[in-house]
Amino acid sequence: MLHPLTHPFRAKRARRTTATGALAALTAALVTAGTLPAAAAPEHGSDFAKAVHARGTSRVAAAVLDLDDADHTPEVHGDAGPFDTASIVKVDILAAALLRARDAGHGLSAAERVQAKAMIEHSDNAAANALWRSIGLAPGLEAANKRLGLTETQGGSGPRWGLTRTTPRDQIRLLRAVFDPDRTTPLDASSRAYIRSLMGNVADEQSWGVSAAGSHEALKNGWLQRNTTGLWDVNSVGRIERGGHRYLVAVLSDGNTSMKDGVALVERAARAAVAG
Repeated sequence: MLHPLTHPFRAKRARRTTATGALAALTAALVTAGTLPAAAAPEHGSDFAKAVHARGTSRVAAAVLDLDDADHTPEVHGDAGPFDTASIVKVDILAAALLRARDAGHGLSAAERVQAKAMIEHSDNAAANALWRSIGLAPGLEAANKRLGLTETQGGSGPRWGLTRTTPRDQIRLLRAVFDPDRTTPLDASSRAYIRSLMGNVADEQSWGVSAAGSHEALKNGWLQRNTTGLWDVNSVGRIERGGHRYLVAVLSDGNTSMKDGVALVERAARAAVAG
């Protein structure tokens, strides 16, 4: 049985610097997730691969959308997926919870707001478990995602929200529903602002990831060790600013030999993808 995911990485660091510090052992037992249909072939592969230097079993992909570019077309670099979400799915869970509450004619309850804050800002798993149940597990997530325009995300079975499978391109679709002012979305303005405020206030020790590629970040990271292989999934999604432009960035990786190596890979990938 899959137990709730834990978060061993608590290395103190300033925002937009390389993550360092000791890693505690992950205590959650995980099982192998199902897979989605085959994704599109890798894009921008060779230059990106040279820049990120993925080694051994590591696999990484990134998608970037320049919100200040008139084209509004995301670029996908590397393997297009799918990947395990780990805790980046918590943004999706919150979006689903907000849609569910709005459909019922009210906002989140006081208890749900406490859970949402803990889930996003501190990546609290007990809070995620509660909200995952409240949205109806994977079927509830997938119903919300259909409304949000996600087409390549499959919810984890039973309580296994961390084994949801997704692609970088679908994560950009979710980020657009939250951050893109020109995007039509079922999330109302107050819901979008609420998600943005929580993602902009994550704990300092969790501010690694896409923040390495810019400033004024709002993000959510995810990490888990697979018990079947001992290898790590490490992911980061969010919005950054660089050179006067606002970017949505999603970086997903798996097969990392350690948490530290995964963080370093994700940060190299974020910088390479935004530099383009």
